[in-house]
Amino acid sequence: MPLLLPSSLYGLARPFLFGFDPEHAHEITLDGLARTQNTPLACAYSAPRVDDPVTLAGLTFPNRVGLAAGLDKNARCIDAFAAMGFGFVEVGTVTPKAQPGNPKPRMFRLPQRDALINRLGFNNEGLDAFLANVQKARFRKSGGGKSPMLLGLNIGKNAATPIERAVDDYLACLDGVYPHADYVTINISSPNTANLRTLQSDEALDALLGAVAERRETLATRHGKRSPLFVKIAPDLDEAQVAVIAATLQRHRMDGVIATNTTLAREAVAGLPHAEEAGGLSGAPVREASNRVIAQLRTALGKDFPIIGVGGILSAVDARAKIAAGADVVQIYTGLIYRGPALVRETAQALLRDRSKA
Repeated sequence: MPLLLPSSLYGLARPFLFGFDPEHAHEITLDGLARTQNTPLACAYSAPRVDDPVTLAGLTFPNRVGLAAGLDKNARCIDAFAAMGFGFVEVGTVTPKAQPGNPKPRMFRLPQRDALINRLGFNNEGLDAFLANVQKARFRKSGGGKSPMLLGLNIGKNAATPIERAVDDYLACLDGVYPHADYVTINISSPNTANLRTLQSDEALDALLGAVAERRETLATRHGKRSPLFVKIAPDLDEAQVAVIAATLQRHRMDGVIATNTTLAREAVAGLPHAEEAGGLSGAPVREASNRVIAQLRTALGKDFPIIGVGGILSAVDARAKIAAGADVVQIYTGLIYRGPALVRETAQALLRDRSKA
């Protein structure tokens, strides 16, 4: 149960822990976190949160280090991740209906490159179960007078929904998550749901974001709040595609972009065991592609459009590179698996020091 160990022991225990099948280890870890959050046992993975507030999309992020979507798909462990010191946590991807995802095995470690390949396929318990878990979380009431951690809710489409009806799934999810989210992420970039990435193309993205933007206006009036909308994109895009996406984000008044999801490229892991498994590659090998897309987005979007940088952060140095490329804040996932909870505070402290010097 890697995330349940004190950070000082994580490096010693990891070789044993990595003896588990990756998905089984993941499930054990989440079960443990769910059972121990909000109990004295949470001290095993808790750390004081670094205060480094930054305002983006009308929200105050308590610090610039977040958890990326995909680790806690069913929103079971929000309070546990809050205890690790994250400034914001994104859970999901959730789909309207429960679905099992792709056949197992579907997660593979490539430790020689600090990487993972997954083809999970939005496995989740569905929108109703997801929302029940979100509403159980106590993190907004446990800040000790500090600004609460922010919560992002990440939405997608069911695998069985035809791509031409994808908008229906996104709108159903948006309706459900909107009142509970600090921000909502529209995930159109997972490589593990057939045809999903075609939603990044010009006409499809325009139609989807137009529908989402229109529904957001209705929901803002209904709930008396305007929740920011972020769009998560892939690293496997050329500069022209990035420019089209940037223009579409601005045209439909999206509030931010998350760059990037996992990659289909395999050059950085060629010849390693599991390198040719289908799915998205995350961790260190996606770092440079992610940074390239972030830099292109910053050029296309200007200096004020919010960008969340994710992909290949395994150290404070990696996080600094994301910020230097143009990201405002960062998210980690695979780095947490390889480095443990210490990475959260280490990264947040480094980014705070950098800002203090600026």
